[in-house]
Amino acid sequence: MATFVDRVTLHASAGSGGDGCVSIHREKFKPLGGPDGGNGGRGGDVILIVDQDTTTLLDFHHSPHRRGTNGSLGYGDYCNGKEGKDLILHVPNGTVIKDSTGTVLADLVGFGTRFIAAQGGKGGLGNAGLASSKRRAPGFALKGEPGEERTLTLELKSVADIGLIGFPSAGKSSLIASISSAKPKIADYPFTTLAPNLGVVQAGDTRFTVADVPGLIPGASEGKGLGLEFLRHVERCAALVHVLDCGTLETDRDPVKDFDIIEEELSHYGGLSERPRLIALNKVDLPDGKAMADMVQPLLEARGYQVYQISAASHIGLTELNYAMARIIQEARKAEALVEKARIVLRPVAVGNSGFTVTANTDGSFTVIGDKPVRWVKQTDFGNAEAIGYLADRLATLGVEKELFKKGAKAKDEVRIGEGDNAVIFDWEPSIEAGAELLAGPRGGDLRLESPWAGRYIEDLVDDQLSEDEIAMQWEYNTENPKDPRVVVEAISEDK
Repeated sequence: MATFVDRVTLHASAGSGGDGCVSIHREKFKPLGGPDGGNGGRGGDVILIVDQDTTTLLDFHHSPHRRGTNGSLGYGDYCNGKEGKDLILHVPNGTVIKDSTGTVLADLVGFGTRFIAAQGGKGGLGNAGLASSKRRAPGFALKGEPGEERTLTLELKSVADIGLIGFPSAGKSSLIASISSAKPKIADYPFTTLAPNLGVVQAGDTRFTVADVPGLIPGASEGKGLGLEFLRHVERCAALVHVLDCGTLETDRDPVKDFDIIEEELSHYGGLSERPRLIALNKVDLPDGKAMADMVQPLLEARGYQVYQISAASHIGLTELNYAMARIIQEARKAEALVEKARIVLRPVAVGNSGFTVTANTDGSFTVIGDKPVRWVKQTDFGNAEAIGYLADRLATLGVEKELFKKGAKAKDEVRIGEGDNAVIFDWEPSIEAGAELLAGPRGGDLRLESPWAGRYIEDLVDDQLSEDEIAMQWEYNTENPKDPRVVVEAISEDK
């Protein structure tokens, strides 16, 4: 069974927000004390955090689907719903986050670094939160927003200063075990190392990390062997150390040939050709190994490389190699300190930006796309006529109605808000605009709904053939209600 995984696909689903509550406060002598419905709770986020005790993405390999908890519904008496609990996922240091298109979203380097993989949905407002001086008794609440769903690719790139590269059984694991406290698995057969090993090396005042990459073979950059899967682990390295086997028993191999093959694979992989190189001729404790190292060292130094004869087994030459690696790291860190840090540029939405677009389709329909319209549609309870009217008011206030007029929309034309399967489709009625209600006032303020006798009372006054001014005076005198019933009178007259 695999114990090391450095590339996985994560399906993250955040929790949905809870729905708002529709409630009316009731107590003795106050049967209609006003709206008191609380808001729904926020859905839980899915958060990735770099953890020092996590070294592999194996957990995501076994369980790629992760979901945050939903927020609770709101309650009466102004009680808000409980928020969903955030789902914390631990990832190794050096994890790169990519979306489905391959775009890098985050590079998580440094313990404690956080990234929100999926944002939890906002809770819906209760009718208490929707009430205002003009909308005193909303008979609806907003639904909670669904949580964000994202498919992400997680790639692990080891965070190391020096990368050890070379053929299988060249002695990379033995070298890292000799110069650090790392305890990698070591054996005399190919592909002993199946996962990158990290070790911390101290050379004088300089401390740095070293990683050995599982053995490369010819064609590794094309997917052969294990090399391609682990070459990404040397991308962050400031320098590379070629570990060449001078004591190999294979007659068709020699250190110079091994070096050229590995360099060829690095050039095909891309992005590593400019890294500083050191060459370590290993296994010089063997008589044949020492003779081979003496023969090839001048050839490699003639190409401009620093060459060190070492023995990982007997620790020959390791001190000189450690200090050579430390000098390269010091220079790299000084150069990095001189590089100006990139400035974070914030680009706010331009003034006057409507935040939505209306597109006329070839089939005669229209599509409305924008964060606000799509979010408002998700919050609307389409089983409540008052909530639908509130949505119409919001869209009209945003300017969607006017933009549809400009695009040539007519009554009964099909309008879509959103894209794909989640789009809401309806037949457009131009009369449904803000302020186009039968009564003056916003949704939830219809005079005929304030009491069971109000509508019948106005109808009786109309039947008595009183003028609108007389009806208004009678209404105010008998009810002490400051609202003007003239609009209702006009609607009744039109119906008759």
